[in-house]
Amino acid sequence: MNRRLVKYGDATLKRHAEKVEKFDEDLKTLAADLVETMNCENGLGLAAPQIGESKRVFVIDMRRRADQDIPCVFKLDGKEIPLDLCMPLVAVNPSVEGMGDYFESAEEGCLSFPGIYAEVERSYAVKLEYFDLFGTPHTLLCEGLFARCVQHENDHLDGVCFVDRLEQRQLFAIESKLKRLKRQTKDFLKAQAHKA
Repeated sequence: MNRRLVKYGDATLKRHAEKVEKFDEDLKTLAADLVETMNCENGLGLAAPQIGESKRVFVIDMRRRADQDIPCVFKLDGKEIPLDLCMPLVAVNPSVEGMGDYFESAEEGCLSFPGIYAEVERSYAVKLEYFDLFGTPHTLLCEGLFARCVQHENDHLDGVCFVDRLEQRQLFAIESKLKRLKRQTKDFLKAQAHKA
């Protein structure tokens, strides 16, 4: 089911998400909702807090990257496998670790921050350890855009948004857009509360 996206200004985005304890039908439904919402919103990844669920789950589908010429370099459980076989990736209770000393700056956006983009510095390569929907552990090594997506989505589970990683001068450049979005979110939440 396509779910409403949580936008900047909603407290859910600042919360530390809860560890998943049960690998059950509810978890599969949450994962399906995340994938469907990500697809409907034309995103590359989506974390559970972005649809109002404070759970440590995110999804990524690298087949959706805008530039198909960008290589997608990764190894899953020590093997190089076709992208189609492991996408969309559903990561439950993930942990992410930067690999090496190389960092890269690139423009990022976020479905919870429509129309707002900024350069963010992140590790070029990461190791992602996670569980799939059946509770099986996996290790993914990836780099470039894939690694950036993993770090971006994992941040959401710790209540960190990409704008939290910006320098003051960068924030200043997008300040008016952020204020407008926060005001729209506040007005929307107020209207929802009146309906309830």
